[in-house]
Amino acid sequence: MIKERWNDLADVKDELANRDWFMGTSGNLAIKVNDHPLQFLVTASGKDKRKRTDEDFLLVDEFGHPVEQTHLKPSAETLLHVEIYRKTNAGCSLHVHTIDNNVISEIYGDQGVVTFKGQELIKAFDIWEEDATLKIPIIRNYAHIPTLAAEFSEHISGDTGAILIRNHGITVWGRTAFEAKKILEASEFLFRYQLRLLEHKPSPII
Repeated sequence: MIKERWNDLADVKDELANRDWFMGTSGNLAIKVNDHPLQFLVTASGKDKRKRTDEDFLLVDEFGHPVEQTHLKPSAETLLHVEIYRKTNAGCSLHVHTIDNNVISEIYGDQGVVTFKGQELIKAFDIWEEDATLKIPIIRNYAHIPTLAAEFSEHISGDTGAILIRNHGITVWGRTAFEAKKILEASEFLFRYQLRLLEHKPSPII
């Protein structure tokens, strides 16, 4: 089971690395291995995610602590993944920093949410209604990770979802690695679309 999940997460990491979404060793990925007790693989801190090695991930428990003795350190934001797996049936969660998601989070940060309506890619979130609305919450970027995790946890609902951390990045989750990646790709598409729209919006006449 662990080897299978490891390969699933490594495949996602490779694909996201090819998109250049891991600048400066940023970002972290996780995939659930067991429900009872809760155990999941998470990226090791400080690794170059463009490379594939035997030390890319480590197994952690429900508190985000390594299950076995190791010199590897779990990603600093492992507690965000812990909150997702505690509150949902998600099987995979992904966190990346991109220019687009950081800019969007700053533009709409004071509102605490960015809203999309009538976009085809909203369907990636299992929202199928015509003229559907998607709201992605934006939370403050607390430097203290337990505080960030507590704030993050308040916005988790459902087995799929996405949350922006202002000027930090996006965390998404899904029931499988494929679903989580699909949601991440759709989110980044929507962010870029919105930024292009703002670029071409006519300036008000003074």
